[in-house]
Amino acid sequence: MKKHTTVKIKKIYSGISLVSINDPKTYNSLSFKTLSSLISVFKELDKDNSTKVIIIEGVGKGFSAGHNLKEVKGLKKRGKYLKLFNLCSKLMLQIVEGKKPVIAKVHGAAFAAGCQLVASCDLAYSTKDAIFATPGVNIGLFCSTPMVAVSRKVNRKVMMKMLLTGEPIKANYAKEIGLINDFFPRNKLNKEILKIAKKIASKSNLTIKIGKRAFYKQLEMPLAKAYAYTSKMMTLNMMASDAKEGISAFIEKRKPNWKNK
Repeated sequence: MKKHTTVKIKKIYSGISLVSINDPKTYNSLSFKTLSSLISVFKELDKDNSTKVIIIEGVGKGFSAGHNLKEVKGLKKRGKYLKLFNLCSKLMLQIVEGKKPVIAKVHGAAFAAGCQLVASCDLAYSTKDAIFATPGVNIGLFCSTPMVAVSRKVNRKVMMKMLLTGEPIKANYAKEIGLINDFFPRNKLNKEILKIAKKIASKSNLTIKIGKRAFYKQLEMPLAKAYAYTSKMMTLNMMASDAKEGISAFIEKRKPNWKNK
């Protein structure tokens, strides 16, 4: 894998890779450099057959404060702004459209594009003291791209309040509205996330890949079209040897031996 200065990759368990945003001086801001590195890392891990689950975290005081405002201020030209926001959107799409499940591990603050990153992950867990916000309105820059991901996880009234006030929400409320799956004391977060990651990693890679893709695609479809599409995807899944093995293992009361075919 390529070397990245603001992003680290580490295998922490069989089938589980940890991606760390390593720019604590800027509160793990999503700069051009970090965004490009994250896109590259997620593409690499998507092709890595030994990786079944990806966990993403921030190093230092918190998860991510969003875009680097000093960098943003220095851009000035329309084309450069567009390039930055398009690059950020490309990262979010890479996570959603990627083959591997991605779990956000959040501590401290996840603000603006950092909150967007949390919402873009398939699962998200945080510490009890974590906070989340789309505070762009406070600096005259509405969180328009972050709201795309977050508004697909929480309802409209809740989203609009976050966007219009810029006020942060706590972990317990983030769980209540569906932004995160759960929260834990700081000393238990690693253990709990590893537990769920191991469980996912024990499943068939092929089945997870088919299912993740189908989940996001059907969400954007009308009901009848969604059923027609998912019927085709289940048929595709059923033709795989892993589905036949899984059913046989269930009937025979044994553990399945996945071939990922």
